[in-house]
Amino acid sequence: MTFANSADRASARPVRSRFFNPWSFGAVLIAAIVLTPIVAVLWIAAFPTDNIWPHLLSTTLPRYVSNTLVLMLSVGLLTAMVGTGAAWLVARYDFVGRRWLEWLLLLPLAIPAYVGAYALVDFLEYAGPVQTALRELIGWQTSRDYWFPQIRSTGAAIIVLAAALYPYVYLLTRAAFREQSGSAEEVAQSLGAGALKRFWRVGLPMARPAIAAGVAIVMMETVNDFGTVDYFAVQTLTTGIFSVWLESNNAGGAAQIASVVLALVIILVTLEKVSRRKLRFFNLSTRFRPVARAQLTGIHGFLALAACLVPFLMGFVLPTAVILSHALANAEEWRNPALIRATLNTLTVGGLAAFFTVLAGLFLVYSVRLSGRSLPRLLLPVTTIGYAAPGAVLGVGILIPLALADHALADTVETLTGRDIGLVMTGSAFALILAYCVRFFAIAQGAADAAMGRVSPNLALAARSLGRNNAQVLGAVYVPLIRASVASALLLVFVDCVKELPATLLLRPFNYDTLATRVHEQASLENLGDASPAALLVILVGLCAVGLLARANK
Repeated sequence: MTFANSADRASARPVRSRFFNPWSFGAVLIAAIVLTPIVAVLWIAAFPTDNIWPHLLSTTLPRYVSNTLVLMLSVGLLTAMVGTGAAWLVARYDFVGRRWLEWLLLLPLAIPAYVGAYALVDFLEYAGPVQTALRELIGWQTSRDYWFPQIRSTGAAIIVLAAALYPYVYLLTRAAFREQSGSAEEVAQSLGAGALKRFWRVGLPMARPAIAAGVAIVMMETVNDFGTVDYFAVQTLTTGIFSVWLESNNAGGAAQIASVVLALVIILVTLEKVSRRKLRFFNLSTRFRPVARAQLTGIHGFLALAACLVPFLMGFVLPTAVILSHALANAEEWRNPALIRATLNTLTVGGLAAFFTVLAGLFLVYSVRLSGRSLPRLLLPVTTIGYAAPGAVLGVGILIPLALADHALADTVETLTGRDIGLVMTGSAFALILAYCVRFFAIAQGAADAAMGRVSPNLALAARSLGRNNAQVLGAVYVPLIRASVASALLLVFVDCVKELPATLLLRPFNYDTLATRVHEQASLENLGDASPAALLVILVGLCAVGLLARANK
């Protein structure tokens, strides 16, 4: 037994009582809160008040499923091509602008897909600058004089989603290409393999696990999307949840559609894990040498530069330029009280959700490390399922049981005191904050787990030998050493809360806008000028997270 293992076992000794461990109890309680919405969706779907499965199967469900699968597969394929191609170029070749593009290609992560959808339609629609310039240049009078692609279509939705999501594939694949050994490249080159054959036979197979992981994330984000598909009038499973619940007032039907979404997500996660388990590559050389970048000049350098510029321009420059132009042209909107209230609401719910999410993640990870019991350790990886579950699914799983609990609480208080306290949880931002905590708990938990794993257990043992209890060890030893990771997790969770749209639309109190919902509502009314200031604020917040991500992946 190593000393580190001994220290881990020593740090995991029971607290206070052999039969009751408050740290283990707290860990199980947090895991139960995170998992309850998922269980609630499955329960409501299995035992609905009004079973509409036959009606869904014979009418709308096949269309929802087929459209969702088309979007998932198309966006996944397109992001795999764009992300992998861009990663290969910046990792293996040196050309003009490569150093800048290596990080600029990450910037579309700051643009929510629904903001990109609004910008693309504004840029390409009949009254937009492109068609207006064509009519003035060629002399066309009306749309009957020429043909132009339909903007609000499934194809446009695929392009917008791919432009916003390809950085997930690019980031993971670039890291995989950079970590490959130069020895394999040299062996393939010595056997007469050209650049293209080395890519197909050596680089691509070794990067397949990273590509599969990135594409799985992209597909899950595609399933979660609501703003883009709703704006382009593409009926998917997520829009079906909104339609069945809000328009048909059928919570059981919404839960049944949500269960189908959950099944798709579970299949994606399982396929991604299986693909990584079956592919293992090891560096057998005693000395690791990275692959030397080949110099590209002339027409080849220009083509590489153009290939990397296209996704950057589509995913970041175009939407940012359109939104910024509208924001500058509508300067008075910045003083709109509705925008100020939406900003304050966003800061409040996002800040509270980030704080409680990181606090709960820190507590859970520390409790699992402290407790020697198996149940908390088994629940730790399961709590990450919330990040894979779409926001609309969590909205169904949180609001319905929370509304029942809220009514029961209000009735009990009124019976005991004679006072009607109203709906405390669903009538406030509590449900929304809870949804954010569940949705993004995996970020906080992963950051805390990775950071605590870098702290030597000897430091905790030394603190306990000086009389510190477990809570004091956490506050005096671990927190100061991992504060940078904790701060990063706070920022990442906050940014995701700001951008989250489906859960916010379902769970916000009446007349309670955030920046995301204000952008969606104003853009849905074809009022991009009023939506642009809020959209620009969302983009600026997203840029903070992208900057942090770029710094962490240098």
